[in-house]
Amino acid sequence: MAAMFGKRTRGPQPVADPAADGPVTPAPERPAAPAVAPVPTAAPAPAPVEASAGDDDKAAIPAHLFGGEEQKYNDIKQRIFGSLVEAVDLTELGKLQSAQVREEITDIVGEIIAIQNLVLSAAEQNKVITDICNDVLGLGPLEPLLERDDIADIMVNGAQQCYIEVGGRIRSTEIRFRDNAQLMNICQRIVSAVGRRVDESSPICDARLADGSRVNVIAPPCAIDGPILTIRKFRKDKLTLADLVQFGSITPHGAKLLEVIGACRLNILVSGGTGSGKTTLLNCLTAFIDPGERTITCEDSAELQLQQPHVVRLETRPPNLEGAGEITMRELVRNCLRMRPERIIVGEVRGPEAFDLLQAMNTGHDGSMGTIHANNPREAISRVENMIAMGGFNLPARTVREQIASAVNVIVQATRLRDGSRRITHISEVVGMEGDVVTLQELMTFEVQGEDADGRLIGEHRATGLRPTFWDRAKYFGKEAELIEALGM
Repeated sequence: MAAMFGKRTRGPQPVADPAADGPVTPAPERPAAPAVAPVPTAAPAPAPVEASAGDDDKAAIPAHLFGGEEQKYNDIKQRIFGSLVEAVDLTELGKLQSAQVREEITDIVGEIIAIQNLVLSAAEQNKVITDICNDVLGLGPLEPLLERDDIADIMVNGAQQCYIEVGGRIRSTEIRFRDNAQLMNICQRIVSAVGRRVDESSPICDARLADGSRVNVIAPPCAIDGPILTIRKFRKDKLTLADLVQFGSITPHGAKLLEVIGACRLNILVSGGTGSGKTTLLNCLTAFIDPGERTITCEDSAELQLQQPHVVRLETRPPNLEGAGEITMRELVRNCLRMRPERIIVGEVRGPEAFDLLQAMNTGHDGSMGTIHANNPREAISRVENMIAMGGFNLPARTVREQIASAVNVIVQATRLRDGSRRITHISEVVGMEGDVVTLQELMTFEVQGEDADGRLIGEHRATGLRPTFWDRAKYFGKEAELIEALGM
């Protein structure tokens, strides 16, 4: 392995005498250092402290390091990391499997500790190895947070500030980076993995992690206090409608209604504000797509994770350094029509591609879906209309609204309430036009009734009892009995 990396050296090293101006003399010979430094036997290694919700980065560090010695530990770790960089080629090291990298780093760190006469217990040495492996292979100090399923968002505001969202509430953490350079290196590692870049010439970038988690990076000079990294984290276990029922986001009857809507190939818009759970809800609705259907997804950053076997995933591309080569969402949606899709799913409708999605919905691609930012179903209609106008389509307002009314069947509204909880507040059906107005019919709504002693909002989902216009379609797909049960009719 030493020959492969080319930098590791063994044997006696020359020692400089600062008081002498003469030639440097070699140090006396001493036995070769073992691969892992021996643990002193005078006292047992201290046990790690118990982890808590706000101290994730401290979980594996011995308790005595936080009695005024945390800075000393960080200095030692930085010293070891600097020696490691000099000893090996990190580029070549990154080509190995994770287990091989850890084994190699363990050997080298043990040698460095022995050569530099550093005093570290076994627990401290393991912590150093883990931190260095995270720096080389992963996201450094953020790795412990990525392992937790209860965290929805990770927000890093420069090297010395990190917040997380747990249970709908934002909390501060003790996560810290060595400096802004380390944070920027991690940001560049994330975006380069998906073929994108972030630097002074292109300081804003959207990307994703390997598990589909959404990533946004904004670097200096746009970010004044250092790089800003925001991760919308995806759970390892994908949520289903049954999970949403368990969380109280929707009732069992409401979940049954959404199941019927998804199975009957109705065109759906999932509407909601930022962080309201639109993408999660869209993922849940795709679970009812028939395995035999050809589904094509178009996204800015690929987040949707469909379980069907016949899924084609497309992703936009930003322009290169010369400003050429950009692939927009509209180009992807238009190209979908040439790929023989049965359903088209747009991760987020935010521009002129809204017109092309409506065209697809109106030309036989039933069951198409998309998400849109809006505060209620009525605003979602207006937003689609505005997006079409943004594309420069010189169409009368009535013509655009007729296109919307004929293309979109159902609007599902997801809302993040003031207590941090996420609820499905409206399931609305688009029934047609009355004059120049698109007509909506509520099938189920959520009504807030108060709050408990802990500040959690109490409410109830209620079916309106109205007969949907897609009744005959549900009967055609054999879902009439389930629809009757869902609406309590």
